[in-house]
Amino acid sequence: MSLFDWFDNRKKSSPISQVQQEREIADGLWTKCESCGVLAYTKDLRANAMVCPECSHHLRIYSDERIRQLIDPGTWVPMDETLVSCDPLQFKDRKSYSDRLRDYQEKTGLQDAVKTGTGNIEGLRLALGVMDFRFMGGSMGSVVGEKLTRLIEHATENQLPLVIVCASGGARMQEGMLSLMQMAKTSAALERHRDQHLLYIPILTHPTTGGVTASFAMLGDIILAEPKATIGFAGRRVVEQTLREKLPDNFQTAEYLLSHGFIDAVVPRTQLKATLGRLIKLHQPMPNASDVFKGNLGARPATLS
Repeated sequence: MSLFDWFDNRKKSSPISQVQQEREIADGLWTKCESCGVLAYTKDLRANAMVCPECSHHLRIYSDERIRQLIDPGTWVPMDETLVSCDPLQFKDRKSYSDRLRDYQEKTGLQDAVKTGTGNIEGLRLALGVMDFRFMGGSMGSVVGEKLTRLIEHATENQLPLVIVCASGGARMQEGMLSLMQMAKTSAALERHRDQHLLYIPILTHPTTGGVTASFAMLGDIILAEPKATIGFAGRRVVEQTLREKLPDNFQTAEYLLSHGFIDAVVPRTQLKATLGRLIKLHQPMPNASDVFKGNLGARPATLS
C-alpha cells in the first residue's frame, strides 16, 4: 500500500469525515448561527422566530417568513402580486436590467422586492408591507414605490393602521430618476395617511440604508428596530471620509440610533408581534361620543328642569 493510499484510507475513516457526511445527509435540518457558530435544529429555530438560542443573534429572514411570524393564520390577503417593472430605461450593465429582473424572479419566486397586503395581528386588522432583501438587495424601484403607495392609500381609505418592515440597500440605480421619485410619492401618501390621524409604524431590520432610510423608514409615528440592525443613509466609510474622523464601533446600529433619539425602541423579534398588537390596540380610534351615547347607553336621558 502506497503512502497516498494510506492517507486516503485515513481520510475516509476519520471522525471529521463522518461528521461531514452526517451533516450532508441532514442538510436543511440544522442551521448554523452566523454569529456564534452554534448548530441549531431548524424547526426549533423557526419556533424561536429565527433568533439564535445561544447568542440571541437575529438571523436574516425574508418576506414569507416575516408574514408568517407577524400575521394571524388564515388572515393574510395579498395585494398587487402581479405588478412588475417594465425596464423603462432599457438599462444594461454586465447584463440587461430585464434579464436581471427575470433571474431574480426565478431565483426568489418574487415579482419584486416587497410584498404587500392586509391581515390581522392579534385580531386587529392592519395593512402590512414587507421588503425582501433577496430581490436585488431590497432596492426600491418603481414597483416597490408603487406597491407601497397603493398599500398606504388602501390603509388611508379603509382607516387601517399601517406597518412596513424595511430591509433595503436603497434606491435601484437601474431605474435612475424613476427610483428617486418613489421617495416623494410614498412620503406624500404617508402624509395623507397622517392627516387622517392613522397610525404608521416602520420596523427597521438589517440592513435599512440609502433612499429607503431617507424616506418612509424614518417617517413613522413610532419607529421600531430589531437588535443590532444596520441603519443609515451613506456607508460608514463615506461618512468617515466626509467628516474626517473615526466613528464609534457601534455607529449606524439600532442601539446607537436609539441612544441618539432617531428611533423609539429596539424590539427583539420574539416580542415583535406582541409589541405591535399592544401599540395598535392603544392607538385604535375612539368612537364619537354621540355614537357611544346612543349605541351603548340607549336613549338620551331627559334634562333636569
